[in-house]
This record gives sequence, C-alpha cells and structure tokens, in this order.
Amino acid sequence: MAATYNASHIAAGELASDIHRAQVVEATGKEDVAPIGHFEPGVKVDAASDDADGHRFPTDEEMKTLRRVPERVPWTAFWIAMCELSERFSYYGTVQVFQNFIQQPLPEGSTTGASPNGQAGALGRGQTAATGLTTLNTFWVYTTPLIGAYLADTYWGRFKTINIAVWIAIVGHIILIISAIPAVIDKPDASLGIFSVAIIIMGIGTGFFKSTVSPLIAEQVAGQRMSVQRLPSGEEVIVDPALTAGRIFNWFYAAINIGAVLGQVSMVYAEKYVGFWLSYTLPTIVFFLNVPILYFGRKKYIRTPPAGSVLAQALRVLRECLRGQWSWNPVTFMSRVSGPEFWEQAKPSRRAEGTVGPNGQVNGPMPAWMQRFDDAWVDEVSKGFKACYVFLLFPFYWISYNQISNNLVSQAANLRKNNVPNEIVSNLDPISIVILVPLFDLVIYPALRRAGINFTPLKRITAGFITVALGMVWAAVTQHYIYERSACGNMPSAQACLDATNGETDISVWTQVGAYVFVGLSEVFASVVGLEYAFTKAPKSMRSLVMSVFLFTNAIGSAINQAFLPLTVDPRQVALYGVLAGLSCAAGLLFFATTRSLDRDEDKMNNLAAGHISAKGILAEPQDAAHEHHKDLGVTEKH
Repeated sequence: MAATYNASHIAAGELASDIHRAQVVEATGKEDVAPIGHFEPGVKVDAASDDADGHRFPTDEEMKTLRRVPERVPWTAFWIAMCELSERFSYYGTVQVFQNFIQQPLPEGSTTGASPNGQAGALGRGQTAATGLTTLNTFWVYTTPLIGAYLADTYWGRFKTINIAVWIAIVGHIILIISAIPAVIDKPDASLGIFSVAIIIMGIGTGFFKSTVSPLIAEQVAGQRMSVQRLPSGEEVIVDPALTAGRIFNWFYAAINIGAVLGQVSMVYAEKYVGFWLSYTLPTIVFFLNVPILYFGRKKYIRTPPAGSVLAQALRVLRECLRGQWSWNPVTFMSRVSGPEFWEQAKPSRRAEGTVGPNGQVNGPMPAWMQRFDDAWVDEVSKGFKACYVFLLFPFYWISYNQISNNLVSQAANLRKNNVPNEIVSNLDPISIVILVPLFDLVIYPALRRAGINFTPLKRITAGFITVALGMVWAAVTQHYIYERSACGNMPSAQACLDATNGETDISVWTQVGAYVFVGLSEVFASVVGLEYAFTKAPKSMRSLVMSVFLFTNAIGSAINQAFLPLTVDPRQVALYGVLAGLSCAAGLLFFATTRSLDRDEDKMNNLAAGHISAKGILAEPQDAAHEHHKDLGVTEKH
C-alpha cells in the first residue's frame, strides 16, 4: 500500500528528479528536460497493464523518490466545462439581480424596473423579504441535487440526467422572463407568484445539473489510481489522480466563475438601463448553448452507466457495522465507529461460511445481500461516508459565503456608487477566482510541493473557513463606517433616508473589495477542494450522490441563515457580520481538530482498489487483485 505522502517524501522525490535532470542535461545538452510542477500539460495515461514502459502501480520506494505529476486533461473535459460555464452564466446572471428585483420598489415612471440614474427595482418588498427569498432559492437549488444524484446513479446515468436537467431549467427560465415583462411587473403580487414558480422549476433543473456535471467531467481522465509513467526525457514519474482531480476541479471552478463574471456584469447593466426582462432573457439564450454541446459530444464522452440502487446496499453495510457499537456515551461511541475494525465486519470475507466471527462464533451461511459485493466495495463505501463526515461543518462556511448574493448587495446600496449598479462590486468575487485559480494551480501549489510543504485538501479547507471569516470581518467594519458616516446614522435604509439621500453615504462602493476578495480566496480553498474531495472519496457507483451531499451542505447553510434574518435590518447589521465571522472561524478550527486522522490517511484512501457490486443477484466472481489493479489504470471501463 502507498506510503504516507509527507514532506520528507516530497523532498526525496524532488532530489531524485533534480539528479535525473542534471544527468540528462549533461548527456544531451538540453535544458528543457522535464516539466516542472503543474506547468506541464500533463502526462498521458493510455496503458492498462504492466509493461516495459513502466505503466504500473508504484512501489513503496518509488512513492518516496519519484516526482508526482497530474494526468493530461482530455478535450472532452473542456467541452463539459463549457456546459458548466453557460449554465453558471445563466444562473448567476439571473440570481445576481434577484435582490434588487424583490427588495427595491419600481422606479417612478419605469415599466421595466430600469433606472439609469437611480436604483433599479421592481416589487418593493424590502431587504428582509428579499434576503429570505434569495436564501430560500439557495436552499432549494442545493437540496434538489440529492434527488438528481439518486436518479443519475440509480436509473438514468449522469449524461442523461444532465440532458433532462437542461430542458427543465429552460422551462423555468422562460417562466422567469414572464414574471418581469412590463404587463406583469406592474402587478407586484402576480409577478411575485410567477417568479416563485420560476425559481422552483429552475431549482430542479439546476440541482439535477450540479450533482452530475462535476463527476462527469472528472471521469473523462483515464487513471483512477497512481501509476508510474516514463516521460519522453526518460524520467519516471508518478501520475497522481489526486493531483489530476485537483487540477480538473480548479479549472472547472474557473469555468464556473468566468460564466459568473460574464453573466453578473452584463445582467446588472441590462437591469439598470433596459429592465429585468432583458436580464432574465439573455441568460436563457446563453443556456441554450448546452443543447448543441451535449448533442454533438454525446458519443465522445466517457459515461458511467447507472448501477441500480446501491444506496440501499451502502446503508445496509453501515447498519451491519453499527451492530453492537451503540453507546449512550458519545466519547465511547465515536471511539468505536472511528476504530480500524469498524468497517471490517461488513466485508464478505469476514462473514464467509465456516469462518470465525469477532466473538469466536463459527459463521453460518453468508446473508444473500452481502454476496452482491466484494471487500473492496466496502472500503469504497467507508471512504464515501468519511467524505460525508468531512462535510458536516461546511454549512458554517456557506452561511458566510452566501452573504455575497444578498446582504452585501444591499450594503452596496448604502455606498457611493457614481451611477454604477450596486451589484457590480460583487463581481470581484468571481474575478478574483479567475485570477487565483491559475496562480495557485500553476505556481503556488507546485512551489509548495517543491519546498516540501504538503498543503493537503483538508488543510486547504481549513484555510477556506478562516479566509471567509476574514471576509465577514471586512464587511462588519465597512458596515460600522456606513452607520458612522450616514446622514441618517444607523438607519441608512429607512424610507426617509432613501427619499432624502437615496440611502448613500460618502464611502465608495469599492470599499467592499476586501470582503469579496477574501471570499473568493476562501472558495479556491474550501469550495474547490470540497468538490475534489467528494469525487475522489466517493465509490464510483455513488459519485453523484456523494457530490450532492456536499452541495446539500449549502442548503443547510441557507436554512441556518434564515435564523439571522432579524439581524438583516438596520441598526443590527454590524452584529450580523460579526456573528457570521465568529461562527465560520470557530467551525474552521473545529474542522482542523476533527479531521487530522483523515488527513494522515489521504494517500491510502485515494489509492484503494475499485470495488464491485452486482446490480441484482450474487456477484458473479471474486475480483482478482492484479486484474483490478490493471483495470484501474485503463481508459474507458467504469463500474
């Protein structure tokens, strides 16, 4: 099994690589011997067996000495990323204007909500109602992935689920446009009702899409476990799927935020100068780009077929492992379920007829349900449940993150805007991500590895909690100065103040820059790595489901946010941001303390052999370990 990936191993590997490079330079006179860090395009993995070229699982010695590199990302992954870009353009382009659409009143003389020289608005329901509805929308959008993931893993497969999701979302987008046309927007109650129907339907399409698109893009690469490959220079390297997954999800997240920037910037100007109907129509047109991308690439994508209802089997495995482990003492219970033997008792090899059980009894015939999978599949299930355990504290990350789409937009309305839309500064969040992703992927992470610093996924998530808390501290300080400098004191959003000063202070709206940059940095650490962790730790037959569990943590965060609605009004908003900062920081420290053992086992979990489960009936035959090892390095076969 793989040795632990630690700083000494990294340093030894880099030393061996440098020696090899010096030898080749001396022999050939060429300086460009081997790619460094992540600057290389990636190593192609196209062999499925041990051979003379060294396409095989690394030995313990090679784990200590060889350099690690990512696999080359195929063009199909970039095509799927284009689907995500257009979907995020449409989602964020519309969501970006929701707060103004609901909160602000229809400007005098406007029939579309536009106000070139003032504040755009439509329904006039106030900040608390607007924040409540946008938070509810977020909750719904991140709850429906659970349904979409189950259908994808069990019945439809990921690719079919994405196609269905696209058409559902298109219907929702069309209804959303209707809610904002002049004939409807003039009737606020009717408009709000149609708007509510639209976000429910759009939420189903968005949720189904989100739970399946990221696993589909990651499955386009060939290697599922580490393999030794020989570069053209002659150097042997380890192609590490963990690095590959990190690269894919970094660039996947960049595509998300490119779409977000394009959608948000253009739609806030469409809202301000033309009207909400245009800011809902343009994203709908862009969303239609998914149709040809999916259709023309349908025969090229690697697609995992649905595996039947494996969730029930996974829950049976968990129930079997919990048998006899319950205790009213939480310390005792946690000690039992986290012990090394907890998952062993559900493995078929431990329950085979005639073997001796943990209490010394001789086992009788194995239960039929346990004959449908092998030991390796139990290991995969345990890894998936551990991933879900890691996600438990993520809601306290999202409660701070979600402020960028509602309360920080409202805060901007109380700052000096010089006729730019109050949502414009929020684009610094996706813009910062578009800049930070290549910086970290191409420069910072490789430099850390070469310096012997192992910035593991769980450490990056901890950093994400801390940086999002810093973003809320920045927002709290900004709010404090709004109250201090406002002509209306700590009531800048009061109607009298809006009538007299438009609610603005003499503080520039660009003061919010720090809050959005800190939140963007936190996404690079926490959100990107959460996607990566969900994919790499989930059983192949349950990847959409585990991914949806990660997404569902955002829904829980939105539900928790509802408890803070009383703080979303003046003069309480300094307390709002301060409390959120404290919660996210405390959750980050607790996260670090409770995941240290998983952090140490990172390599071990990433390189478990793929398990097998029969959709129905008894597993045909036990899988040979060597055969499984070879097959995991293959290109197209998925289970």
